[in-house]
Amino acid sequence: MRYFPPPHPDWQRGDPAALGLDAVKIAAAARFAAEHETPWRRDLAYMIAHDFAEEPPWNEALGPVRARGGPNGLVMRGGRIVAEWGDTTQIDQTFSVAKSYLSIVAGLASDRGLIRDLDEPVGRSIDDGGFAPPHNDRITWRHLLQQTSEWQGELWGKPDLIDRNRSVAGRPTAGRKGTHRDLQTPGTFWEYNDVRVNRLALALLRLWRRPLPDVFRELVMAPIGASPDWEWHGYRNSYVAIDGVRMQSVSGGSHWGGGVFIHAQDQARIGLLMLRGGEWAGRRVLSEEWLAAMREPCPLYPQYGLLWWLNTGRRLYPSAPESSWCASGAGGNFTWIDPDHDLVAVMRWIDPAARDEFMRRVIDAIRQ
Repeated sequence: MRYFPPPHPDWQRGDPAALGLDAVKIAAAARFAAEHETPWRRDLAYMIAHDFAEEPPWNEALGPVRARGGPNGLVMRGGRIVAEWGDTTQIDQTFSVAKSYLSIVAGLASDRGLIRDLDEPVGRSIDDGGFAPPHNDRITWRHLLQQTSEWQGELWGKPDLIDRNRSVAGRPTAGRKGTHRDLQTPGTFWEYNDVRVNRLALALLRLWRRPLPDVFRELVMAPIGASPDWEWHGYRNSYVAIDGVRMQSVSGGSHWGGGVFIHAQDQARIGLLMLRGGEWAGRRVLSEEWLAAMREPCPLYPQYGLLWWLNTGRRLYPSAPESSWCASGAGGNFTWIDPDHDLVAVMRWIDPAARDEFMRRVIDAIRQ
């Protein structure tokens, strides 16, 4: 029978040898992660203001920001923790890992018929002026989830121009970040963009008609036994009225503050839910159909699915299996899911340049 941990804080630590791992090697992999801390300062307010190549006022933080702690994380095999380093109950911002959580919220909406078709224009369900012709009316849910929407506009004081020509994962751009480029037809150009993800978050809020943290808590975090310690914030100006109730629209990351504040143990539970195909201890949380959709490579950038990173062609992480997939956030926040080896690893504040070597060391520790 597959193991699922009981509610937080209980979690069974497994004997590495009994789970087919070399105990010395997996411990060495954990030490490697602990010793390779991100070059980011622990003053996250400074990093937000300086690391995204934005000039004032575009670099202004609009949501809460807190100094981070030290590197920490854990490795699970068979659902049991086999290696751990640092303080895995340390609550920190997790930056763009929150995008992958938005994908889960979208999947919950799809499973309940709130999103009828990923390829349906968002404007058919969301009539708030954000998806009006002549350009934004062609944007579908899939476009927003794949980062191919080319949505044009300003949201919460941040124009989409901020992230035009943004380079991630080594992809070249035609110009300097934040400078003009002609927009393409929605669905024909891939570009990582936080303003557009925040536009997705607002659309999902209007679809659910209740705060997304409440949805995530009730339908995901409670069923998997997560702690009550995590938070999901938006900005001081990201409030809307729905059915006469004032609600905050959350951000899909911490680019301008806010986002998800969480510890590694709760992130590991979410990773295990994904590894188990959306099922937790006999309860279906997220459909297998949505799990498959999240992992379908975007034709324009096969290393990306529906707000999850993929290892298609082993292009991103040569040492990891092609089937592995990840939630990744700036500053070295990472959840790695490896179904081939029944592994989940959470890395907080690891040097991004060390991630592939960490994966190599973990896989090298597998004996059977």
